[in-house]
Amino acid sequence: MKRNLATLMLLAVVPIVMGCGGDSVPDGQEETLVIGVMPKLVGIGFFNAAQRGIEEAGHELGVQIDYDGPTTGDVEQQSRLADTWVARRYDAIAIAPNDPDAIAPVLSRARARNMDVITWDADAQPDARDWFVNQATAASVAHTLMDLMAENAGEDAKYIIITGSLTAANQNIWMEEMEQYRQEQYPDMVNLTPTPIAPGEDQARATQMAADALTTYTELDGIFAITSVALPGAAEALRRAGMADAVFLTGLATPNDMREYVKDGTVTRFALWNPVDLGYLAVHAAVASVRGDLTPGIEVFNAGRLGAVSVVDDEILLGPPMVFDADNIDDYDF
Repeated sequence: MKRNLATLMLLAVVPIVMGCGGDSVPDGQEETLVIGVMPKLVGIGFFNAAQRGIEEAGHELGVQIDYDGPTTGDVEQQSRLADTWVARRYDAIAIAPNDPDAIAPVLSRARARNMDVITWDADAQPDARDWFVNQATAASVAHTLMDLMAENAGEDAKYIIITGSLTAANQNIWMEEMEQYRQEQYPDMVNLTPTPIAPGEDQARATQMAADALTTYTELDGIFAITSVALPGAAEALRRAGMADAVFLTGLATPNDMREYVKDGTVTRFALWNPVDLGYLAVHAAVASVRGDLTPGIEVFNAGRLGAVSVVDDEILLGPPMVFDADNIDDYDF
């Protein structure tokens, strides 16, 4: 079990901490753990939903949660904030990296100080963290998206891909898996963008770049928009162009961000996992790691209301993605 001097710093972090721990530790009681949890960026629907699960788990487990992150998808901002957490000697850091390589040095510094390091949503270099909380296997994400395209645009569809950042590890792995699955299952499909369109985590820019693509690629049958910012951005462009009947759009986003586009028929089917559960699981994993309940070789991890969660090597798996459409979208509020 890894322990450090996090409780000595509680007074310094109270203004930004969310949780239910106290500032002092009565004699004979275990100190309150302090966990720093960082999204790729704050203020977008996906990570707002994840924050709900993060706070839920913090209250449930009785730990202090310092939830903070950059306002843009900037790994340098992530590194600077993580360095402050290292200096404060938090018990653990749970981070969704914007770049697996650039974030690795600060995470390695955290581990050198005996802090547990969890990545979630996207991974860092494996030797820079202890565990990766993976929303779904890359193969399951890729297969779900490619099958949706084949079913709705045809097995010979010509498509483009809109991602977020070209350095985001999870998105790059999904695209690699998508291409491999395309070659195996849908060899007549054509990817018109071997280098994907990358608007960053900027929805307005995603809308503009999708609009430009609709003009550029005249043979276009389908669009993959594989981030929670890119998909609503592309949907807005498709709606404005009045091309929803000609171009099938799918990807990954929250139901709340996509509801209006599903209701008006711009988007008929898209996928995601539950980001509330993802945030909740990240905190459970961080706390279990600190307390020694996650150890090499473990195959099942008991995570509160989620029950038994599969562990494969050093990855904790939330589960397969869900598909949303007009029939079920109102069943979800995240």
